[in-house]
Amino acid sequence: MNYPRALLAGVMAWLCVVITFYVLEHIPFFKESTTAQSFIAAFTIIFYAWFAAWFYYKKAAKKSGLLAGILITGTALLLDILVTVPFIEIPKGNTYQVFFSNPLLWILAVINVLTVFLYFKRNTATNQN
Repeated sequence: MNYPRALLAGVMAWLCVVITFYVLEHIPFFKESTTAQSFIAAFTIIFYAWFAAWFYYKKAAKKSGLLAGILITGTALLLDILVTVPFIEIPKGNTYQVFFSNPLLWILAVINVLTVFLYFKRNTATNQN
């Protein structure tokens, strides 16, 4: 397990999600619709997680897709704790409790882990034979 590479992949995935939400919050229709933002985020997280998995497995051992997905997602969640909530959500009037009790966050986390795992299954496990 290449922990530094998994952490870097998590940072990249987190940045992509943060940028997506930032852009969506500045587009008139999406600005008022958290449902639309959530749908787009749930769709784009698949591509971001796929990219993070590609980056991770490019130079890491081809093992444990589930653990890699958990580390990548855990890194993003840690960055949410350290950056997203205090610098983005709290100034908007939200709290840690509001942010982390939002089901969308956990849906995105599960999608992220599963996408990394599926990338591993599809692109690394079959290539080892």
